[in-house]
Amino acid sequence: MQETEKTTTGFASVAVLGAGTMGHALALVHALAGCVVRLYDREPRALERARRLVAHAAATLVEAGEIAPEAAAAARDRIETVRELESALAAAELVIETVTEDPGIKKDLFRDVAERAPAGAIVASNTSYLDPFALVPEALQPRAAIAHWYTPPYVLDLVDLVPGPATEAWVLDRLETFYRAIGKHPVRLPRLIPGYVANRLQAALTREALRLLDEEGIAPEVVDTAIREGLALRLLLQGQLEKADFTGLELLARTLANRSYTPPPPIERSPTLDRLIAQGRTGVLAGRGFYDYGGRDPAELFRERDLRLLALKRAWRRIARSTG
Repeated sequence: MQETEKTTTGFASVAVLGAGTMGHALALVHALAGCVVRLYDREPRALERARRLVAHAAATLVEAGEIAPEAAAAARDRIETVRELESALAAAELVIETVTEDPGIKKDLFRDVAERAPAGAIVASNTSYLDPFALVPEALQPRAAIAHWYTPPYVLDLVDLVPGPATEAWVLDRLETFYRAIGKHPVRLPRLIPGYVANRLQAALTREALRLLDEEGIAPEVVDTAIREGLALRLLLQGQLEKADFTGLELLARTLANRSYTPPPPIERSPTLDRLIAQGRTGVLAGRGFYDYGGRDPAELFRERDLRLLALKRAWRRIARSTG
């Protein structure tokens, strides 16, 4: 690849490897950006489900007024599902790895990508907690990076961009330029930080929420009400550290010095969580988790969630524009 090509904003052809929860959604994100996408999975059922989920997600974006019906149809047409890795990689300028979080599976896939992908293709892993750079062959290291997304990525715009020890600077430059150009919000981290930023903060909140259930007998709806009605609006408007500026850093320092609650060591399991899982209450796809969803179709529940998120996003855009 010539240097002029390395700095080109867009990616004409994208390969998404893995058609699971994130794979189908990332295929839609890149197809909406105008890329030709080849979505790869070895399992025919996974590809069939992915096609159905892409159609549902695109229809939700149309329903919310985010995109026109013609744009949704064009994006669907840009996505080809394939069962052969060679076909997925043949012309790829960007390869997105989103297979299961198993080191062995990822290592084998990266080896195959190194052998079959075009010599200049960027390889971006969507891993949530593994170190992919330890699994990437030496030949791929200069053009390997992490591009970690949050679900659903066709609604949420945050993308964590992380270089590996040998990643060349142009790789993150090109990813950042591209994602900003299509309306996403990439953040660049200097190195791999386990959990990135948002997941680290979310993990701390989850641990405390489970402790409130397990140790204090607080009901799930009380925890969620406290978050929605007490924390969420301020966090959306200011984040955590700007909010602290408005509260006053001296008060924050006194709160740390005079705390009445000292968190115990991190938990490795939760009795409440174990009990729910043993009962088959594993979440929306099972119809029950912390809450009972009354046998409703999970696709409809996801649609309602996405529509609410999109309505909130539109409102936040108006607020952000009005405040400047």
